[in-house]
Amino acid sequence: MPKLAAFPKAYMQALCKDGTMTVSEWIALADTLEVEGLEWYAGFLEMEDKSNWSRFRNEVEATGRVIPMVCCSPDFTHPDKAFRENEIAKQKNWIDMTETLGGSYCRVLSGQRRPELSIAEGVRLAAESIEACLPYAEERDITLIIENHYKDDFWEYPEFAQKMDVFCELVESVQHSHFGVNYDPSNTYLAGEDPLELLRRISSRVVTMHASDRYLAEGTIEDLQRDEDGAEGYAKRLRHGEIGKGLNDYDAIFSELKSKGFDGWISIEDGVDGIDQLARSVKFLQQKIARHWG
Repeated sequence: MPKLAAFPKAYMQALCKDGTMTVSEWIALADTLEVEGLEWYAGFLEMEDKSNWSRFRNEVEATGRVIPMVCCSPDFTHPDKAFRENEIAKQKNWIDMTETLGGSYCRVLSGQRRPELSIAEGVRLAAESIEACLPYAEERDITLIIENHYKDDFWEYPEFAQKMDVFCELVESVQHSHFGVNYDPSNTYLAGEDPLELLRRISSRVVTMHASDRYLAEGTIEDLQRDEDGAEGYAKRLRHGEIGKGLNDYDAIFSELKSKGFDGWISIEDGVDGIDQLARSVKFLQQKIARHWG
């Protein structure tokens, strides 16, 4: 049966930029949630000190939880080889971080969708860079998970493999026992596409999932598709919301995943309005998991 983890979506600025929340404070706040794990973010300010890695693992495990996955954002589509090699080195450091934290899954991305980059070249650069990290990951029994992502908070351009066809081509091009997909249904809306269509195409490769939800703040899905066709910046028409109250059909999503034997971690990426909202999203997902896997 899948297990639930929580991600501090509402507190990223505090944890990663201005330091107004400590990681220990987040661990304590998350102790109020009925989840089995905490998804980690490599960019927490306090993670720059490697001596904190084991300490935070101990703090999390003292609450009866684990850290199953680490969220990282490598940029593998830069045209300069030296830049890519540095990103590969950073990814290997994040793999070490995942191992020290006791995790099993470490996220990778393709990279930024730079205007001058062709699809063929971008897929090649991303696949080669991921493959360069896989032996290192396998030695440590860490699975690299690629997410159908929208855009890292600190990137200029959106994800290179944001569009469904490009993402599927990249996933298909990397075949390895320690490589899989972290599926995020909401990000598909940001690409102006259907999350269930994407899931059906890659469900056999899904090993982890981000649970979130989005709602249209204005206009229609068709408006969104027009707006987001090549747009830079965050989608203006879509907002994060409480899981179960947005656009995603979790019965359809979980039915497809169950049919493929999925029993991995589901990390909750919502709760932008605070811990009470996150707690309600936990309850909703618990009920859906019980219905489909119980």
